[in-house]
Amino acid sequence: MHNFKNLAVWRRSMILTRQCYDLTKGFPKLERYGLSSQIQRAAVSIPSNIAEGAGRVSNKEFVRFLRIAHGSACELETQLLVARDLEYSPHSQVDPIAKETAEVRRMIFALSESARANIS
Repeated sequence: MHNFKNLAVWRRSMILTRQCYDLTKGFPKLERYGLSSQIQRAAVSIPSNIAEGAGRVSNKEFVRFLRIAHGSACELETQLLVARDLEYSPHSQVDPIAKETAEVRRMIFALSESARANIS
């Protein structure tokens, strides 16, 4: 078991989640239950799956949840690019969040590889 609050990737993904919620506040009202909701759910899924995996007994289970978190990060990055392309927010607001999402995705992958190497 890991203490998820001590994981840098969990802390960064929590900040990323807040950034996504702040970003979607400015989206058109018609997107409240569409892209806004999808972005928020994907963002919340990242730290949630990291935490759930960290609470599991084995590294094998931890890796499984890290892979889910990684998939959610890929989904989030795509959704942010869609929002940018639809001009729901200016590039100057979306691009830094998309860049942070990509960095969190890389961190998840690295942690997953490290945990996978310790599976007995």
